[in-house]
Amino acid sequence: MDGYGSQLPQLPQIPQIPLMPLVQTQEQPPQGNQAPQGGGWMPGATTVGITFQGGVLLAAEKRVTYGNFIMSRGGKKVFKVTDRIGVACAGLVGDMQILAREMEAQANLYSMDVGRPINVRSASKLLANVLFNRRYAPLITQTIVGGLDEEGSSIYVLDLLGSLIPDKYAAVGSGTETAIGVIEEGYKDNLTLDEAKNLVTRAVKAAISRDAMSGDGLDFVIITKDGVIEESTKF
Repeated sequence: MDGYGSQLPQLPQIPQIPLMPLVQTQEQPPQGNQAPQGGGWMPGATTVGITFQGGVLLAAEKRVTYGNFIMSRGGKKVFKVTDRIGVACAGLVGDMQILAREMEAQANLYSMDVGRPINVRSASKLLANVLFNRRYAPLITQTIVGGLDEEGSSIYVLDLLGSLIPDKYAAVGSGTETAIGVIEEGYKDNLTLDEAKNLVTRAVKAAISRDAMSGDGLDFVIITKDGVIEESTKF
C-alpha cells in the first residue's frame, strides 16, 4: 500500500475564507452630531399633538439648539400639509422641512390621481414609507401627523425609522417626559378647542421649565372642518 501512495495525484490546497471577515476598527475623530466622548446628541424640542372635539391641535415651542448653543429663538416645527392635515416634528430643522415638503407634494399628487383628498391614515403611512426607505441614512426627526377626515380626528406618531403608532395625544422631543405627564393628567374625551389649547400650553410650559433645550414661545396648527389655522405666541 505504501508503494501506491506516491503515485496518487496531489490536490491543490484550497485557501480557507473566513465566514465573518475580521475588520480592524480604528478610533475615528467625532463628526456630525457625535459628541467627542462617542455619545450622540439630539436637538432639543417639545412637540405635542392632541385630538379634541371636532379637530386636532399640533403645537411646538420655538427654540432651536445645536448642542449647548441656542441657534434660534424663532424656529418653526409645525407645518400645514393640506387643508385637513398637519405635521409637527422634533429633531433637525432641515430634516423637518424636507419631510413636510415631501409630504405636501405627495398629498397633492394623490389628490390629483385619485380625485379626492388623502386621509390622515394614508398620509401617515406614506410618511412612514419615506422614513423607512431612508433607514440607512435616516432623517433625524420624530414626527406627529394629525388631521381630520371622514373617520374623525386622529393622530399618528412616527420615529426616525418610520414606526407608525396611532393615539389620541402624543408628545415627542427632549421635553416629552414632562409634557406627557401634564397631558395625561388633564386629557379627557371630547375636549373643546379652548380646553385643548389650555392643556397643551400648560404641558409645553411645564416642559420648558425643566428642559433647557426648549423655550421661547409656542406655535399652533389648529385643524377643524373649517380648515387650518396657524397661531403663534411668545413666552
